[in-house]
Amino acid sequence: MVTAVAGAHAQPVPFSGSVPLPAAAPAEIRGPRSGSAATVLSTVRASAATEPVTAERARRVAAAVVDPEVPVLTIEDLGVLRDVSVDGGRVAVTITPTYSGCPAVDTIRDDLVLALTDAGFDDVAVRVTLAPAWTTDWMSESGKEKLRAYGIAPPTGRAAAGPVRVALAVKCPRCGSLDTKELARFGSTSCKALYECRACLEPFDHFKVH
Repeated sequence: MVTAVAGAHAQPVPFSGSVPLPAAAPAEIRGPRSGSAATVLSTVRASAATEPVTAERARRVAAAVVDPEVPVLTIEDLGVLRDVSVDGGRVAVTITPTYSGCPAVDTIRDDLVLALTDAGFDDVAVRVTLAPAWTTDWMSESGKEKLRAYGIAPPTGRAAAGPVRVALAVKCPRCGSLDTKELARFGSTSCKALYECRACLEPFDHFKVH
């Protein structure tokens, strides 16, 4: 029965048949945004069931872990990731921190275990080695470019044993000027120094050569 409204009085009008309902909208599937860490992990989990446990695949996963102190770099960019091997189903990862007292080493270890476990590797061991000592020579060229774009002056020159090196001018990562001066030997972390640019007057971190 359908009721027709005319003025202030409603009169019932006979009705037979069915009233078509609007088509239901497709259900919206909510998930992580494209490019998010959750999307990457979901993709890794989906492929883990079909990919064999190989050192190459394990290294790809480990190499993507970011440095907690400089998140623009991966531990591979930084040269902290030294080796990834697979023995049976056990994955062994070797890392060398930037210095022996680096507070980020525990976080890096935990992040490696989490990333590899999420990728389908059930048995993961992370080994920290201090010899040979980490050096900025291990940092990749692409990593240095990422540092510069992030506002941190990358290391200049190469670490070398023997005579004391002559300090080189540090180029400002913001304006490119060489008219800079060191304000403090230690910056936001112990592996960086705090500088100031006399041209643009901006402070910046410099990754020390060692």
